[in-house]
Amino acid sequence: MSNYHILPFDGRRPTIAPSAFVAAGAILVGDVTLSDHSSTWYGAVVRADVAPIRIGARTNIQDGAVIHVSRERPAGTVIGANVTIGHQALIHACTLEDECMIGMKACVMDGAVVERNAWVAAGALVTPGKKVLSGQLWAGSPARYVRDVRAEDIDMIRKAAELYVDNANRHRCASESFTGFTQC
Repeated sequence: MSNYHILPFDGRRPTIAPSAFVAAGAILVGDVTLSDHSSTWYGAVVRADVAPIRIGARTNIQDGAVIHVSRERPAGTVIGANVTIGHQALIHACTLEDECMIGMKACVMDGAVVERNAWVAAGALVTPGKKVLSGQLWAGSPARYVRDVRAEDIDMIRKAAELYVDNANRHRCASESFTGFTQC
């Protein structure tokens, strides 16, 4: 028996790849696509009730994060592949390109774009319409450019995605062995 909630809304139901992991207590509502080996962790909410949310392969949405959309932005929220979204982050009607990092409790608002290999620091507030360019680290509230991302930072972004794929598999196996149904 699962303890997560996959809920249809207005005739649209979340589409979840068989290899994706949805942790207990996570909620996915409406027009959500969760791609291969992606993970949505404990207490995360992904609500696509008025526009779609697309989540790329090997992306992890950590505990307590909220992903949402806006009526004002019919394009919805697009999250690329190999993205890490930290605990309690808020992602709202924006675009996160492949291989970016969003720190814990960061907020990325409507119409903002975080490009590939960019990093939004923990607690940062990326205000509406801002663009965090590829290879930049932004921090603060409101967020601003702080420095260029180093090679080791980009390596860490990639490793975080790999680690969360492995961790999701470990959690899935633990959950399945507890319920008596296991494919691990």
